[in-house]
Amino acid sequence: MEKARPPEAPAVAIRKARMSDIEPIFALVTEFSRQERMLPRSRADLYEGLRDFVVADLGGRVIGCGALTIEWDNLAEIKSMAVVRRHQRRGIGRRLVKACLAEARRLGIGRVFALTSSPAFFEHLGFARVPRESLPHKVWSDCIKCAKFPDCDETAVAIEVPPRGRR
Repeated sequence: MEKARPPEAPAVAIRKARMSDIEPIFALVTEFSRQERMLPRSRADLYEGLRDFVVADLGGRVIGCGALTIEWDNLAEIKSMAVVRRHQRRGIGRRLVKACLAEARRLGIGRVFALTSSPAFFEHLGFARVPRESLPHKVWSDCIKCAKFPDCDETAVAIEVPPRGRR
């Protein structure tokens, strides 16, 4: 007698964010910011930056998000990277970062950085730790919004993004 298989879980899709994703993104970012794991973002910030976001969609539900924000000529930042707790450690965050890096490559951005309390996560994806001072001063304008300011405990990580066709 053949064992019955459990029903297959719906696949997680990584896609560009839509207007209907604002509330779930806001809830995720708010939850993580209350834990002091990321900066808070207002709904107005999210509406303004919606084009920067990618989401992890599981059966129509947003279970993760991340944003690629252009900071300067050849530099972008990965921000607001979050995955619902019960879906963590399943490669969803990795896929969100890879989607952000693919977008950077498509746009011709050569370097991407993140400020993170989880540098090992990014290092497994090819990022390297860099001195915070190596980043443009414009980057630090968001730091004033942080509960930990001026005693930042985040680590700066960066990766070079080769142009299309070169890896």
